[in-house]
Amino acid sequence: MTHSAPSPEPFSILAMPRTGTHYLEALLNEHPNVLSNGELLNTYDTNWPDKDRLLRSDRELLELAYLRYPRRSDKKVTQVGCKINEPQFHKRPGFFDELARWPGLKVILMTRRNTLESLRSLVQARQSGEWLKFGSNNDAAPPPRVKLSIASCEAYFKTADDFHTRVTRSFASTNMLVIEYESLLHESTTLLATIWDFLGVAALQLSGRVILQRQETRPLDQTVQNFHELRLHFRDGPYARFFEVGDV
Repeated sequence: MTHSAPSPEPFSILAMPRTGTHYLEALLNEHPNVLSNGELLNTYDTNWPDKDRLLRSDRELLELAYLRYPRRSDKKVTQVGCKINEPQFHKRPGFFDELARWPGLKVILMTRRNTLESLRSLVQARQSGEWLKFGSNNDAAPPPRVKLSIASCEAYFKTADDFHTRVTRSFASTNMLVIEYESLLHESTTLLATIWDFLGVAALQLSGRVILQRQETRPLDQTVQNFHELRLHFRDGPYARFFEVGDV
């Protein structure tokens, strides 16, 4: 009598846009036992050959992600995951609750210390159409400078706060790990050891093949055209810390 191998343990990467999830996922996929299949709710994600999958129910989509995921011949997968950005939940209002009910799900919540960095990067990507940087072409033109309205900043900051709160309240602390983009950038070895332990896989020293390609390295006050106007507006509120850069 033969016994089928147990299903891999499920995980999900949840985040606001432009928080380094692509880099995190590339690092995770260096592990021979970990497979993260990109953005489950993104029609154009090349990890998913089934382009009609979004016509399925929320439950069927999660079964696709965790039980019938695309196989990789070079991996013995014991942990399987995907990533979902906050705006993608809006088009499927019941999906978050369905995800929270998935048995044994572990969640990696990725954040940025400065939510304004995330918003600036999102607007830049929308304006330029460049969402990822490939290679190390330092001669490429920098992303466009952007102008942000007070209303869009307030809405985005509140959305991020609400989303982070919803995630932390919806999953048991033992099944959730909160990581910062900045820590992944500057303390990757230490942070990855924590992530491997959280997922329940053997520690792995990475090859160094995966290198973060940052599209924007200039500070906020050089990339947001109306930075000083925004800083003046938010100076006495809960988001004043996002504007603590540049000349005072």
